[in-house]
Amino acid sequence: MYTTLISAEELKSLHASGARHMVFDCSFDLTNPAAGEEAYRKAHIPGAVYAHLDSALSDKGVVEPDGTHHPHPDAASGGRHPLPSREKFAMWLSSVGFANDMQAVVYDRNNSNYCGRLWWMLKWVGHDAVAVLDGGLKAWQASGGEVTDRVEPSHFQSNFELGPELRKLVTTKDVLAHLPKKDQTIVDARSGPRYRGETEPFDPVAGHIPGALNRPGTENVDADGKFKPAQQLRADFEKVLAGRNPSSVVHHCGSGVSALPNLIAMELAGFGPTALYAGSWSEWCSDPARPVATGA
Repeated sequence: MYTTLISAEELKSLHASGARHMVFDCSFDLTNPAAGEEAYRKAHIPGAVYAHLDSALSDKGVVEPDGTHHPHPDAASGGRHPLPSREKFAMWLSSVGFANDMQAVVYDRNNSNYCGRLWWMLKWVGHDAVAVLDGGLKAWQASGGEVTDRVEPSHFQSNFELGPELRKLVTTKDVLAHLPKKDQTIVDARSGPRYRGETEPFDPVAGHIPGALNRPGTENVDADGKFKPAQQLRADFEKVLAGRNPSSVVHHCGSGVSALPNLIAMELAGFGPTALYAGSWSEWCSDPARPVATGA
């Protein structure tokens, strides 16, 4: 079972073994939501299923003409990419033929920025056998792995069954309740300028949650798109945490997506599972009554 990362060579061996598995392409572009699926259609790992961030991995409910989101009543979070309920996500997994006895492998073309969302969601619905393809499609092709532009055949409907939550989801209410207690360590994965409130390209308010630490999610990978060695990641996070309890960490970003490389990196570094605030800054700043900090 692969539960964090899988290398291109290991994925080739998995293919050759005949073991039941499914590969998911999660490539995406926030500024052009159609681009990821277009790239998938042009070249993907043979057999891969496309997992669209907006439709498969989010439950946006109603989107007004001005872009305002009204999440579905049973969505598990708010924000720009509301998590669907566990039940609705299980229905999507069943619709693409994914079953409880399969190994999942997730990848993208974006330094694992988007496939981490599906990795976390599978853990959240109780499926531990899910791994990120380290280095993504680029690493797969560099290893000589085949890509195709074929239209993949649809799979028979499965019956994916929910299991106990293997990762913790934190709500806005939880974060707000713990702010005065100072017993949570919020790690913000957005870029430094967004964290400091110098710029905000996506949300109506700039700044960060008071007390949050900044660790851009882009800092977890090397130039080749692969995660940095575990020892380096551990040293990096120890510097960021500065003595704070790693188990108190709550990860967030703009909309609960790009925080996942930080969460995965902490696990690779040996800190163990940490929590995700999926609503993230987009949900936090939607209510002017919630406090906002700026600067470093």
